[in-house]
Amino acid sequence: MNRAVILLFAAALWLTGCGPAAPVSTAKADPTTEAWYSETTARLTTMMRAAEQLFQNGKTQEAAAIVTSGQSLQNRLLTAPRPTLAAMEAIADLDRLYGQLLMANGSYGSARMLFQNNVTRWKTWKPQTPETEERLKQANADLAACDRHMGA
Repeated sequence: MNRAVILLFAAALWLTGCGPAAPVSTAKADPTTEAWYSETTARLTTMMRAAEQLFQNGKTQEAAAIVTSGQSLQNRLLTAPRPTLAAMEAIADLDRLYGQLLMANGSYGSARMLFQNNVTRWKTWKPQTPETEERLKQANADLAACDRHMGA
């Protein structure tokens, strides 16, 4: 009988090992709290200021090169489920300048898409502030200017 109890106990242990695994936590860390996120935001902001200055001085090729190199930073910042306001401003500034460059080259459809992205970003941003409302107005103005060119 001792042997039967031991076998029964061993079988019970073996069967409990076949049961469902304990739930694994799938929560991901918020990338906005990591050092790389604020560093990337600052880098993109600096790049956009330089590109904006070049664009205003008529150096569109140089500005375009900076915008192109900034797209990988923009994409990295957009991996966050809820980007920070500073990151969203840098992201939107890149899209705005890229849209302006595209308009200067007559690529109105592509420019319109970028301007529409900014309208959507600022329309849905929470919480709304006077700054985000101003950015929404600017995004709508950019979109309207593009639409005027498309209709011309």
